[in-house]
Amino acid sequence: MNETASSVPEPLEPGLYIVATPIGNLGDITMRAADVLRRCDGVACEDTRVTGKLMKHLGISKPLWRYDDHSEHRDRDRLVDSMRSRAVALVSDAGTPLVSDPGYRLVNDCRAEGIAVTVLPGACAAIAGLSVSGLPNDRFLFAGFLPSKDKARRDVLAELADIEATLIFYDTAPRLTKSLAAIGEALPDREIAVARELTKIHEELRRGLADGLIAWFETHPPKGEIVLLIGPPLGKQQASAADADALLLEALETSKASQAVAQVAKATGLDRKLLYARAMELKRG
Repeated sequence: MNETASSVPEPLEPGLYIVATPIGNLGDITMRAADVLRRCDGVACEDTRVTGKLMKHLGISKPLWRYDDHSEHRDRDRLVDSMRSRAVALVSDAGTPLVSDPGYRLVNDCRAEGIAVTVLPGACAAIAGLSVSGLPNDRFLFAGFLPSKDKARRDVLAELADIEATLIFYDTAPRLTKSLAAIGEALPDREIAVARELTKIHEELRRGLADGLIAWFETHPPKGEIVLLIGPPLGKQQASAADADALLLEALETSKASQAVAQVAKATGLDRKLLYARAMELKRG
């Protein structure tokens, strides 16, 4: 429903409001986020067309101001100056602002000028991917987008190789198999999870070793937004029976039993004979 003169909500206090938006399913907008978008004086966003669709879904009409990687310093100055008397919501195209986007500069400038900054938590693709992946989540490192150039990608993976944590990256569908190949080369035998189109109709989670995942995505070309997760270094923890089963099931989809067992034994350090016996049980269902 559109707002009427009799239902105009109370205005917000001046300042910057960091508002998380859905990463796919519009139903994931929080009640508080919708309330702030309804009561603010305007919205700073990456793409006015994308944010416009969300606002239309919520039945809200507000001025939309573009703020992205290409915004100049004077654009930021104007926004900060406006917040002395107006409430401005900052949103990204999807998810939580400041996670792989330029919003931190705006926040820094607001704080330097004594402008109040309020955060409204919500959807974040990196955290959603970690939650559904089944990979260790007691320690993790989000490292943004993997570089598109081969050497830069290898350098980043080499730099992070020894970190005892699950690594989280964003990636694009056209680059996915190249990224998986680079991971297989730089971080051999590390378990990988590919979370695609999270919260959307065609949501998919595939988990396994690089070779098996490459084989799958070469025959099932991926589309959409991707979160790429890499398990911690081998030998840092003993794989559980559930972990071993998950790895075996993934490997058995693309490999013979003996090959699947060899892959999982190398990845986990578990006894090959025990793994083979378990693989036969899993195949029998």
